[in-house]
Amino acid sequence: MSEETAPPPPTPEPESAGGLGLPAAVSLVMGTVIGTGIFTLPAALAAYGMAGLTGFLLATVGAVAVAMVFGLLARLFPAPGGPYAYARKGFGDLAGFWNAFSYWCSAWPGNAGVAISWVFYVQALFGLDPDNRLQSILIALVGLWLPVLVNLRGARSLGQFQLITTVVKFLPLAFLATVGLFVAFRLGNWPEWNPAGGNTLFAISSALTVATFAYVGIEAAAIGAGRVKNPQRNVPRATVYGTMATALIYILVTVAVFGIVPNETLRSSGAPFTDAFNAIFGGTWSGKLVALFAVISGLGALNGWTMVCGEVPYAAARDRLFPKVFASTNRHGMPAFSIISSAVLASIAVVLALGLRGGIDAFTEIVMFSGVTVGLPYFFSVLVQIYYLFTEGRRLELATFPREVIVAAIALVFTFWMIAGSGQFAVYISMLIFLAGFVMMASLHIQTGRFGMHKLDTSEVTVDDTLRHR
Repeated sequence: MSEETAPPPPTPEPESAGGLGLPAAVSLVMGTVIGTGIFTLPAALAAYGMAGLTGFLLATVGAVAVAMVFGLLARLFPAPGGPYAYARKGFGDLAGFWNAFSYWCSAWPGNAGVAISWVFYVQALFGLDPDNRLQSILIALVGLWLPVLVNLRGARSLGQFQLITTVVKFLPLAFLATVGLFVAFRLGNWPEWNPAGGNTLFAISSALTVATFAYVGIEAAAIGAGRVKNPQRNVPRATVYGTMATALIYILVTVAVFGIVPNETLRSSGAPFTDAFNAIFGGTWSGKLVALFAVISGLGALNGWTMVCGEVPYAAARDRLFPKVFASTNRHGMPAFSIISSAVLASIAVVLALGLRGGIDAFTEIVMFSGVTVGLPYFFSVLVQIYYLFTEGRRLELATFPREVIVAAIALVFTFWMIAGSGQFAVYISMLIFLAGFVMMASLHIQTGRFGMHKLDTSEVTVDDTLRHR
């Protein structure tokens, strides 16, 4: 394709001087990754016992490796769009479009999935009927559109909201990671190595697949690089620091819950944090408190994912790889159409999922292919890093080069597993969605007159010429 790009968007008036600093960028990463999933993750891993914890640790190593890759790429290419921008820089417009479309097709359904999960905790907090589907739909829509209003007010508003929700959500997590850990070793309700029996490698592999999705969102600061102050310095640091802090909390909290709640109870629990807090304090009052923190945690995740939903198509539209309407911004410099259109699609997904199925089935079905659609941009980003290492990266010091290669190799295996571990049906559905995306890409080629690597000069091509060369 030609090197033409859309004119740069107008400089955001108040936001250029008041964008996301390092603390807000770190909270964006942590707040996006840690949503409502952490409150159910220990129960999901309980079936695999201590082998499941081993799989979780392996997934953590992979996630940190990917974060380190994003950190280096953010220094090289501090452009908004994150994985999309890296793929386009490394492998051209086709790879750029595929990654942007794939990521976007995971972001807004993923946002809908978080909203559905968030509904469960709102209902638990206020004692509402979980079988009332209309009520569930209305609550989910509130969860989707409140962050839209926050995002449209600009990066300063987004960062403040994210920082507050991240600090608040960490109160119960910090308690379990410290006091809870002490209680866990005192009670010692540790599960067997593999309580379900069967092959140990299969148990570890299955747990790794489950845990992999708990780290989706570590690229949030890289995607929002255009909203971060001094992105070449702050985006890499926010990505690595945020991921490592999240990983540490994930591990400590999961170990604590494993030791506090008996495995038989944990395996059948939908709210393992409630069980853990009830075991520590006695009674059931703490369940309401946990639900409150889960609601706040979910809002923080929805806020971060709303930003992600807007930034990726916005960055692609600036490069004329998405319809140009996605590049439009409001007076705060925010991609209003991208944010609102993604929220509309997420709302439709919520209405259909909760209206037709409801409950956990809706949540499972709406995010079942996220491992593929998120894993693909991760995979391409690692490939760009490997390309850099074996070209320009050869100039690195001898002591640095092997370390970077090892990190990239770990990240490559991890991202490959994100896709392979999603299952045949998820890969099949994702491929159909990709084909639909390529139809959109072809229509954009027609509108811009692009053909291959150049603009097609149709004045020099006639029907006779075409037939003569058949």
